[in-house]
Amino acid sequence: MPNPLRPSTRDAIVEAAFDVLSRDPSAALAQVAERAGVGRATLHRHFATREALIRALALTAIEEMDAAAEAACADARSYEDAFRRMLTVLIPLGDRHGFLSREPVDDDPEIAAEFQRQMDETREMVEGAKAEGLFDPAVPTAWITQAFDHLLYAAWESVRAGEATHAQAADLAWRTLTHGLGTGGAERKRP
Repeated sequence: MPNPLRPSTRDAIVEAAFDVLSRDPSAALAQVAERAGVGRATLHRHFATREALIRALALTAIEEMDAAAEAACADARSYEDAFRRMLTVLIPLGDRHGFLSREPVDDDPEIAAEFQRQMDETREMVEGAKAEGLFDPAVPTAWITQAFDHLLYAAWESVRAGEATHAQAADLAWRTLTHGLGTGGAERKRP
């Protein structure tokens, strides 16, 4: 019977890959295998190619981001509250997942479908936030959705470059999102 306290070999490789590749996206798979405490042959039994490993990392990152956002927003009082909470929990995940944004994973149908689902969920939140008065109704929902996604990436990059802490990046992203796309506060309804 497997030890429940010890991760599976596959899980150990995935964790090692996040650790190694988040620091150096060009690292060799041999470095990932070494960090996981396995041989290269074992790594290749689980992930035949670098692309297969990156695909597994992307799917894991999507699951982790979904879980973090759902947990943070579970008792949100409004869409505004939910957006703020999402920034607060998603920005620290950039330390772990940010390198994936530079990987060519969008061509994978499953990953593309998951990205689309996340964008659709964000669009629904934007519509709810517009109804609350957080965002200017004249700004297209697609624009706000893309802005949120790009601000998240900008926050990840800012933290990675040492230009901001997670909290500072979340605050800057929030200010940019609401001041640039918001109603300006004058006609905002309070939730």
